[in-house]
Amino acid sequence: MRSAFLIALAAILLTSCVVINPPIQVSRGPGWYTVKRSDTLYSISWRYGLDYKRVAQWNGISVSEPIYPGQRLRLIPPASGEVAAREPAAESTASVAPKAEPSPPVETPVDGADPGAWLWPTDGKPLNTFLASQLDRRGIDIAGERGQPVRAVADGRVVYSGNGLAGYGNLIIIKHSDTFLSAYAYCQERLVQEGASVKAGELVAKMGRHENQPKLHFEIRRNGKPVDPMKYLPDR
Repeated sequence: MRSAFLIALAAILLTSCVVINPPIQVSRGPGWYTVKRSDTLYSISWRYGLDYKRVAQWNGISVSEPIYPGQRLRLIPPASGEVAAREPAAESTASVAPKAEPSPPVETPVDGADPGAWLWPTDGKPLNTFLASQLDRRGIDIAGERGQPVRAVADGRVVYSGNGLAGYGNLIIIKHSDTFLSAYAYCQERLVQEGASVKAGELVAKMGRHENQPKLHFEIRRNGKPVDPMKYLPDR
């Protein structure tokens, strides 16, 4: 009896010493992105050819929720059985202050229905054709004069206005619906801010230059993927 008691006591003591560590969520390495000051959910998704709605879902956030410098975002789907988790925003410091974000805009009908018609973003003829496999041809370049008007191709809301995406210069991204975004690059001047609602034909920028030639680089994304703008723009 004494021997059995000692064995049982030893088993209890050993069990009490076992520490079960909770699983650690890895939020660095391949498939993760650290937010920079000029980033928005839309610009990050645009850079990597992703649907902003999926990126938000993978990170457990709303599409209208601000993101902050130092925050880490998942850019690949969670593994099977893994639940998308919210990565806490990094603490701000005196040297790295969070980007001032506008109040989340009120969602309007523009976020539902796709555009029924599209307008040309500026006057001029296309200089190239669309080719999704080449980064600089995931849209079309339109010739023109430096400073000439650049206009919204459909009703929408400005979801990015900045110059933080390499290769695009001054860039504006407009959300036209849950499906479609359009972008206007190489601008000399941006005339609208993030969060602004715009109407089809409204002036949003002035044409700039790229590689010593005045031009506008124009793209359309459908569910995050580049599509040929010539299939949407009207004949002229």
